[in-house]
Amino acid sequence: MNINLTDKTAVVCGGSAGIGFAIAKQLSSAGAKVILLARNADRLNTALNNLDGQGHLFYPVDFSDNDAVKTTAQIISKEHAVDILVNNTGGPPAGPLLNAESDAFFFAFQAHLINNHLLSQTFIPGMIERRYGRIINIISTSVKIPLHNLGVSNTIRGAVGNWSKTLANEVAQHGITVNNILPGATETERLSSIIQNKSNKTGQPLETVKQEMLNEIPAGRFGKPEEAAYAACFLASPFASYITGTNVVVDGGRTGNL
Repeated sequence: MNINLTDKTAVVCGGSAGIGFAIAKQLSSAGAKVILLARNADRLNTALNNLDGQGHLFYPVDFSDNDAVKTTAQIISKEHAVDILVNNTGGPPAGPLLNAESDAFFFAFQAHLINNHLLSQTFIPGMIERRYGRIINIISTSVKIPLHNLGVSNTIRGAVGNWSKTLANEVAQHGITVNNILPGATETERLSSIIQNKSNKTGQPLETVKQEMLNEIPAGRFGKPEEAAYAACFLASPFASYITGTNVVVDGGRTGNL
C-alpha cells in the first residue's frame, strides 16, 4: 500500500513530542498538511521544523482550558478543511485510585473527553460535507484491562473509549471513522515519568523497575512512538474506510485479552 494523504489536512493534538509528534511526522511524510496543537510554542516550533513537506502550522493551546481549545478549533475550522483529527493528551499523574482527589477526575475528564468532544464537534460538520473524516483517539491499553497504580487514568480512558464508540456509530453513515489506538509501554516522557515515580515510591533502582515492566511484555522491549504512528497513518487513510468504532492495540502483546 502506498498511503497518499496529499489532499488531506490533519490536526494533531499533543503534536510537539512523543507519540503525537511521531504521528504528525508520519502524516506529513504521507503528504498531509499538519496542524500541531500543544501548550509550549517553542517545542511546537521545533516539531514543526522537523516535519516533512511545507505549509504546516501550529497553534499553542493549553488543554486544561476547554474554552481556549474550543476557540482555537473554531479558528482552525474557519481557515482550514480538517479531514483528520488526532486526539492525544498527556495522561493524568500516576497513583492509587483510592488516594485520588475528586478534582483529579474533573481535570482529567476535561483535558481528555471534553476536549476530544469539542474538537470533534467543530470539525465533523466539514467532514460530513466532504464525505471523508478520520478521528483517531490515542488512549491506553487500560481501556481493556486497568493498569496498576493508574487509577484516574484507567477511569477516564474508559470513558473516552465508550464516547468514541458511540460517536463512531453516529457518524459512520457520513464516511467518517472513529477509532482508538491503545499504546502499551512506549518510549516517551510519560513512560520515563512513570518509571521514576515508581522508583521513588518503592525505593527500587530505575533499572529494576524498568526490567519488571519489560518482563510483562512478550516482545521483550518497549514500543517506539513511530510504531503507534504507523497504525495512526493507516487509520487516517482511505484504506481504513471500513474500520470504525474499534481499538487498535500497539503493545508488544502485553495486554492479557483479545
